[in-house]
Amino acid sequence: MKITSVKVKKLEIENKRLLGSASIVIDNEFIITGIKIIRGDNRLFVAMPSEKMPDNTFKDVAHPLNMECRQKLENAILKEYRRINEGIIKENE
Repeated sequence: MKITSVKVKKLEIENKRLLGSASIVIDNEFIITGIKIIRGDNRLFVAMPSEKMPDNTFKDVAHPLNMECRQKLENAILKEYRRINEGIIKENE
């Protein structure tokens, strides 16, 4: 699997946890949109696109099947997020 494109959109309004959204293209053939960039208690992370279920829980509609793939996606998205913010976002703020 090769991530061929990453697009990040920074949230325009101030929000302490939700920082932006992202989309990725895999192998120039498959796109995943609706990925959220979240500020956690200890680090930044990404949340995969999800839908609200009838019982008010959320279920991912697209997600990696293993930790290696998840890490690859997260690294690519956060690298682009940091690039567009010119390194001014500090994970531990």
